[in-house]
Amino acid sequence: MKNLLQMTWTRCALIALAVFSGAIVPSTSFAVPSYARQTGSDCGGCHVGGFGPQLTPYGMRFKMDGYIDSNGSDSSKVPLSGMLVGNLTKTRKAAAEGDSADGFKSNNNAIFQEASLFLAGRLSERVGSFTQLTYSGVDKKWAVDQLDIRHTKSVTVQDQEATIGISLNNNPTLTDPVNTLGQWRFPYISSDFGYSPADQTVPLVERLGGSVVGLNLYSFLQNGIYAEYGLYNTPSQQTLSRMGSGDAGSFKGFADYMRVAYLADQKRSNWSVGLLYFGAKVRPDRTYAGGDTDNYKDFGVDASYQFLGNREHMFTLTSSYIREKRNLGYTYGVLAEGDQAQTTANQFRIAGSYHYKQHWGTTLGLFDNRATADSSYSGTLGSAGGSASLRPNTSGYTVQFDWTPWGQEKSWLAPNANVRMGIQYTGYQRYMGGATYIDGSGDLRNAKDNNTLMLFVWTSI
Repeated sequence: MKNLLQMTWTRCALIALAVFSGAIVPSTSFAVPSYARQTGSDCGGCHVGGFGPQLTPYGMRFKMDGYIDSNGSDSSKVPLSGMLVGNLTKTRKAAAEGDSADGFKSNNNAIFQEASLFLAGRLSERVGSFTQLTYSGVDKKWAVDQLDIRHTKSVTVQDQEATIGISLNNNPTLTDPVNTLGQWRFPYISSDFGYSPADQTVPLVERLGGSVVGLNLYSFLQNGIYAEYGLYNTPSQQTLSRMGSGDAGSFKGFADYMRVAYLADQKRSNWSVGLLYFGAKVRPDRTYAGGDTDNYKDFGVDASYQFLGNREHMFTLTSSYIREKRNLGYTYGVLAEGDQAQTTANQFRIAGSYHYKQHWGTTLGLFDNRATADSSYSGTLGSAGGSASLRPNTSGYTVQFDWTPWGQEKSWLAPNANVRMGIQYTGYQRYMGGATYIDGSGDLRNAKDNNTLMLFVWTSI
């Protein structure tokens, strides 16, 4: 069965690539403006707060329909958009020497963090794209940030209208229509100079952006049922280097991604509940020829609620919980690292927001990341970082206030320009297992020393 699925994946990948190749050949039907220009709708039609990425039901349908809906105007234009993100970041205490970004100050950094070019919109009658090429002002390099190319079709299933589609993409959670999972959940923007939960506490399904290629089949029924199944594999190191992406190792066989959700649109409000599964066998060392792998199985549940009303007062609530089971046959069995082969990680996220007239917004998010205790996380004073409790557990909160002056029907240059300005603060109750941990210089550091204040400007055209 697995071999049959792998053969199917290979054939479908070739078909998808062929469709995409055909779509970008000059013709009279593929070239259309980017999303707002393409549909004739203002940004607030698709997005809560007048700016992405939090989607309304209309935006969810636009995505699931393959980015192809159009009002039929300006069909001769290529669907291009651009984005710039600038910010000023200050942490409570300057970063340790071993933790600061190369070429930048240990604190108080102001920078144009990223610049992006999008191919985003309808490419042919049934093919649409959300493709993002990004230059990082911190890493000083270009990368294929997001890749989601879709071919969709409307069908009838037992007297019900349905959309079926196929997506060629580079991130398992990129394809999701709701804002509960890794790629699209709050915080929607963060500083490259801030702190993040340790990788050991983050499920693998949320650490693969840009380092995999997947082919997903999905369907959305009129009764609100969304179902998706994808197969993922890892490109060669040479390909990843050319794309500017990180290397997550190589998969043994294909990784499975499964997603089921129920989306209820009640016009003035909407809600969703969903389940997720992701399983992969990973060889961290690509040169290793043996059969031992690190096996990951992620099981998740998520839910969301939106009150849209008449778009004057808007409330949202999103939440997700993912439990990851790990059998580290390679890391523990071959490298002899860690105390045990069987470990777990647990991640819980919840966020609520309020927006007034699609211009003013505030959001509060809580996060809690945990993993099995292990001596490989240990740190002692004078060593290069680690956990005094042998746990990488991290928890805290993020609060954001923002203003979106454009993005409405009567905004300046609508629908050709949008901007969001805001202030974001992230606080830590626990980092690397406790209220204190060992930093990259081998010194004792308080978790609250990592508290991060960011002022940002985020604009798109």
